[in-house]
Amino acid sequence: MWTGLVRSMAAGDQMALHALYERTHRIVFTLIVRIVNSRETAEELTVDVFHEAWRRAATYDPAGGSVVGWIMNQARSRAIDRLRFEQRKKRVNTSPAAPPEPMPERGPDHTLDVSEQGRLLRDALAVLTPEERQAIETAYFSEMTYAEVATRLKEPLGTIKTRVRSGLGKLRQKLGGPTGEG
Repeated sequence: MWTGLVRSMAAGDQMALHALYERTHRIVFTLIVRIVNSRETAEELTVDVFHEAWRRAATYDPAGGSVVGWIMNQARSRAIDRLRFEQRKKRVNTSPAAPPEPMPERGPDHTLDVSEQGRLLRDALAVLTPEERQAIETAYFSEMTYAEVATRLKEPLGTIKTRVRSGLGKLRQKLGGPTGEG
């Protein structure tokens, strides 16, 4: 199913892109907001991730990992790139810092939606083993490659990859996404 969506996207099927977005945008957004610590930036980058998935759909290789892993890696890379860009911009900018912009007013519906998303994510994370959770959090939230995660956790690279893959599969299943790859 997942691989079929990407193949359809590669053939120009916009409904396939919409279906992939509907199934994965919450977890993509959540990952990005955890990395960049900004809702506004995370919203922008989430759109960028799916635009890039649309553009690169023809290059997706199922042998390289699951569709969700492919999307999450793109999200992680975009978020890290944005952080690095912002850090460089701060170093280069020698003018006095501007006061932070106030957060836009959000209604109670928005608060409930964010609260519900948080609850769903916490419930989903509960299905992971401690080792899977540690591998995923280290890889996605510490800006590390799988090889760096393996070194930090003193585990073989293959073990880290397996833990991340199985953990993402569990998260996908718990969050209601399709379980099949093809």
